[in-house]
Amino acid sequence: MKNIKRRTLFKGIGASALPLPAFGGTATSAFSSPQNPCESNPPIQWGVGVEGQRKADLGNGRYINPIVPGDHPDPTVLKDGDDYYMTFSSFNSYPGITIWHSKDLVNWVPIGSVLQQYIGTVWALDMCKVGNRYYVYIPAAPEGKPWSIYVIWTDDIRGKWSDPIDLKIEGCIDPGHVVGEDGKRYLFVNGIRKIRLTDDGLATDGTLVHAYDPWRYPENWVVENFAPEGPKLLRKDDWFYLVTAVGGTAGPVTGHMVIAARSKSIHGPWEHCPNNPLVRTVSDQELWWSKGHATLVEGPHGKWYMVYHAYENGFRTLGRQTLLEPIEWTEDGWFRAVGGDLSLPLSKPADLENQPNGSALSDEFSTNKFGVQWVFHEPKRSENQRVTYKNGALVLKAAGTSPADSSPLVFNVPDRSYQVEVDIEIEPNAEGGLMVFYNHKAFVGVGFTETFVKNYQYAEEHPWARVPVNTKRVRARMVNNKNVLTFYYSHDKGKTWRLHPTRMEVSGLHHNVFGGFLALRVGLFSVGGGKVEFGKLTYSAL
Repeated sequence: MKNIKRRTLFKGIGASALPLPAFGGTATSAFSSPQNPCESNPPIQWGVGVEGQRKADLGNGRYINPIVPGDHPDPTVLKDGDDYYMTFSSFNSYPGITIWHSKDLVNWVPIGSVLQQYIGTVWALDMCKVGNRYYVYIPAAPEGKPWSIYVIWTDDIRGKWSDPIDLKIEGCIDPGHVVGEDGKRYLFVNGIRKIRLTDDGLATDGTLVHAYDPWRYPENWVVENFAPEGPKLLRKDDWFYLVTAVGGTAGPVTGHMVIAARSKSIHGPWEHCPNNPLVRTVSDQELWWSKGHATLVEGPHGKWYMVYHAYENGFRTLGRQTLLEPIEWTEDGWFRAVGGDLSLPLSKPADLENQPNGSALSDEFSTNKFGVQWVFHEPKRSENQRVTYKNGALVLKAAGTSPADSSPLVFNVPDRSYQVEVDIEIEPNAEGGLMVFYNHKAFVGVGFTETFVKNYQYAEEHPWARVPVNTKRVRARMVNNKNVLTFYYSHDKGKTWRLHPTRMEVSGLHHNVFGGFLALRVGLFSVGGGKVEFGKLTYSAL
């Protein structure tokens, strides 16, 4: 893991209007070989959302995974009356921790970002409600300090959240909150260990102790490592249920899995679920790889589901995407997954009409979409000061000498293939560009100066591939066709286009090569000196 500098950033909840905020299938065998869903005929057909983006809702009472496409890992979901809220790991992106809302568990829309102050890289969270107050428990690692668990809270989930409070639970990740039979609050963490909290949930009230020895798979299964993590807890009837991920998060596609245990007391003893593993990828022919890290949730009509993440076969570049699988409770008080082949449609939890889904990624820069769409990757304390809005354009002050040493503006993409266009106006000595960005060691794209189009591959510029130009204004187009990138540029506002002579293949830009558990995102960058003005970005799925 890579720690980065501790700094303060993005005060207050972001993301609604200008001006900018003050920034303060159940696995039956380890060796079975299901039919390859990627070779099905006809091919998988998703619903069509805004800008042609794929969506889960098929409009006929059925849905097909993923429910939230693109990089949305480690989902934690909260049922709050008739509403559902969900959030995900945000890693080194700020504003961080975007909250999503749904009424039916299938159609989700982002409503705002709740972490504005920089606390380092953020991994798997837990979101809960106790009384009338909402909490998010956050594992984070500021540079030079060990992992710790932080907490933020609010009385209005759509309003302002508190600054993060360090609970000083060092060396721990993946918190899971629960209220015990004694009425006391506890956090479970990787290990699987637990620690008691104070009644307000804002401090610890005890020491970290061992809680549970997870079920172990056969030694000959192909996994990354044991790595018990992501504990999520639920009290139902007379039992506490503990749902855990083991087998490693990435690595071999058959590694990650979901297991469960139960106990009459939060203090144990815990008994293993006889249906373990409840979820696991058993073949590289499946559509969804490395399935795991589940939360149980009751659906709108009393049916139950698991929400978890997985990589899409052939598209690890999209990161870990969010899946929804039905479960059923058995007569003996256990549960099992019953979704089967998740490349096929399933019945929706509730067939509610006209539910909003996703959000447009095109941007005319007339409103502030920081934290809902745009984020900075690994921002410095003053990063927000680089951004101003001007007459329907975003002006980004130059920083660094190339995308390798500058914090870009990025956003997640939901589709296997897509096209992005953006208008770029360049000041003297500045360079502005369009790219796909994994991290500072893995990005691909083009940069524009007044005299050259630059070519970036393998996280560096290739001077031999420069194309002479003479312009201050350009419209850039990037087409990602199943991980093959083609660039075009126009100097007459899109009337005519010039093909960039270098195409780029990017299927290898993912975690198993570069680490970090990230995804390949669309990025804008401004480097050198002066400023770059970005106007009217358009996104469309292909």
